[in-house]
Amino acid sequence: MHQSVPLSDERLRWRRQLAFAGMAFAMLIFGANFVVSRHAVLNGLSSHDMLALRFVTAGFLLLPSFMMGGGLRDCAGLGWKRGLVLAVMSGFPMSFLLMTGLTYAPAAHGAVIGPGTVTVIGIVGSVVLFGALLTRQLVLGVIAVLIGLACLGIAGTTHSNPSIVFGDLCFLGVGLVWGGYPLLIQLWRVNALKATAVVSVLSMAYLPIYFAFYFRGFDVAPWWVLLLHAINQGVLNVIVGLWIWSWSTPILGPSVAGRFPPMIPVVGTLLAIPVLGEIPSGLQIGGIALIIAGLFVASWRRPAAP
Repeated sequence: MHQSVPLSDERLRWRRQLAFAGMAFAMLIFGANFVVSRHAVLNGLSSHDMLALRFVTAGFLLLPSFMMGGGLRDCAGLGWKRGLVLAVMSGFPMSFLLMTGLTYAPAAHGAVIGPGTVTVIGIVGSVVLFGALLTRQLVLGVIAVLIGLACLGIAGTTHSNPSIVFGDLCFLGVGLVWGGYPLLIQLWRVNALKATAVVSVLSMAYLPIYFAFYFRGFDVAPWWVLLLHAINQGVLNVIVGLWIWSWSTPILGPSVAGRFPPMIPVVGTLLAIPVLGEIPSGLQIGGIALIIAGLFVASWRRPAAP
């Protein structure tokens, strides 16, 4: 007699498959953003334009969530000290470094240097703050990432365009600033989506500065181009990608979810070749490969036994 699978098991399997697809889509969003943003700053839009599109979109969309969480009284329940710290680490300063770096250096560099640096800081911070076990696998992953970063640094100094080094330093700054963000989210036990609302709303403080000093009119690009970048920056990268991440991780478990972030530099590097025509040199390919391999080694964990 045929026995049907219980509905609860079918639903669990469907949710897990949806979580897999969602995480892959989130990594595509994050990886492609380096290429999309690089293309924008090379074709008429400035880093300041991109930042304004990012925060005016995400800020207004998440303003109701911010106000329902407590609003200005206590920074949506986080407290102003913590809210400002998180806004520095994941808001305007970090985003400004990212967009500035993409103005001067290839998208593939941003896609690997930032996540690589974040991984190193995350591992060190987990050991120091939470007493995580420093395994040989983590050490090997960190070493590979550091050697890869060194290769990219050397490649930048030997390149005919010296501004690449400045761009790479901006990407390094992105990793250094943003690397502490997930650690503080975990340490303070802050809901990731609430933190995103706080960061986005507080980062709107940049808008008066933008309109006073950097606004060049609404005709810097066709309206549909501005709309697409507003959706990519403020909706997909700030809201949708993070929501998918937050929803999928508990379903897949941290060991499986941790295997997805290395897809970010893979997507960014491969997409930059046909879209931007940015073909890495031999030394750059070696550095990128080492960083990606290091990320895979450091993030790969066996799922817990059922």
